[in-house]
Amino acid sequence: MAVTERGGARRRLITMPPTAGVPDPVPLDLPGRGRTVVTDVGPRDAPALVLLHSVACTGLLTWYPALDRLARDHRVVVFDQRWHGRGIRSPEFRLADCAEDVTAVADALGIGRFALAGYSMGGMVAQLVAHAEPERVTGLVLCSTASNFRRGLRQRVALDVFGRTLRQLRERVKLPPVPAAVPRERVEDYRWGLREFRSTTPWEIAVAVDEIGRFDSTPWLPSVRLPAAVVVTTKDRFISPDHQRSLARRLPGAATYEVAAGHAACVLAAGRWVPALLAAVHSL
Repeated sequence: MAVTERGGARRRLITMPPTAGVPDPVPLDLPGRGRTVVTDVGPRDAPALVLLHSVACTGLLTWYPALDRLARDHRVVVFDQRWHGRGIRSPEFRLADCAEDVTAVADALGIGRFALAGYSMGGMVAQLVAHAEPERVTGLVLCSTASNFRRGLRQRVALDVFGRTLRQLRERVKLPPVPAAVPRERVEDYRWGLREFRSTTPWEIAVAVDEIGRFDSTPWLPSVRLPAAVVVTTKDRFISPDHQRSLARRLPGAATYEVAAGHAACVLAAGRWVPALLAAVHSL
């Protein structure tokens, strides 16, 4: 079974992994900042790993296919970043504020030091946290992300198309007629995914994509001296694989893992992407 996206004459099938066992996030107040929701799983005495999600997604929608595997060896924390899902609502959206939210979440949960894994937008936030808090960040895994979007017209156009595509998908992706033979739990998988995807409004997506377009870590990224790994999605149409590889070269000693999939690999190609993520995390 798959969700169907209709656009003109196009018909595209979108499949997603089962959501059975995905935990319900709980509210978390961050003093002076606002309220988000957090999922905190895995052994409390294991190394902490904070997962930062993609633009237009929620924490769980980005990371749920990998959650169980990561939680075997880590205390894994996932939360909705501001202006996304049930994250903080503030007058402005800034990646710098998102980075400060990460340490605020760690403080609220009593976590001193932690590794970071960031996907797309989350990878940019992770870079900012690692730069600002090198004494607290133990390692860095950056997935389907870049150090900037200012190096050419093609990349800026791709980012604009990315934003418009996300906003259109939010309105157009629908459940197809469900055959009686399809198990009810599979239907619920897609309903859950659509609810998570649609919990961020088109306006919030547009503002976040505009902020991403101004991100640039190239002046200071080589000074980030942490164990690091980069997961490259080699069929990515929105963040060029070359830009992803360039990011890896700017991080001293970073390992690189490549996945033959597009920008939504974390869910739509989870069977290939999750093993690469696990290898990257374990390399730290």
